[in-house]
Amino acid sequence: MVCLGNICRSPTAHGVLEKLIQNKGLTDSIEVESAGTSTYHLGDHPDPRSIAAARRRGYSLEQQVARQVSPNDFEEFDYVLAMDIDNLHHLVSVAPGSSKAKVQLLLDYSAGATESVPDPYFGEDGQGFEKVLDLVEDACGRLLEQLQLELSISETEL
Repeated sequence: MVCLGNICRSPTAHGVLEKLIQNKGLTDSIEVESAGTSTYHLGDHPDPRSIAAARRRGYSLEQQVARQVSPNDFEEFDYVLAMDIDNLHHLVSVAPGSSKAKVQLLLDYSAGATESVPDPYFGEDGQGFEKVLDLVEDACGRLLEQLQLELSISETEL
């Protein structure tokens, strides 16, 4: 999961997907990480408003620490999911050749028509962090369905 600073959107997506994976008993099969494209917040914990909004829905973000996306991420992970178009373009520009295919938008897995998880700081009614959770929960739920399908196919190939 990748956003600009790794303190609001990507940690939220990380926390949501991690909890869904735990609930399905798939922690041995699926690993989740988050990172930022910038170095603005390296070493910082997620924004307290992200932590509070996530906590209200049963997700934990407190243990996460902001880091920058690295070349190893493209090797280690099967999916590199951007929170918005700018992050997507940045990731494609730094991804090694064949790894470019791993880069997608998280909301490609959403039922909604939007392509970018909005920046929560600019919500009209102060509910930006809740809106991020709404979008991320839907997309992560559908992403997990895809991952489970891929896991079941790979298990039958063994």
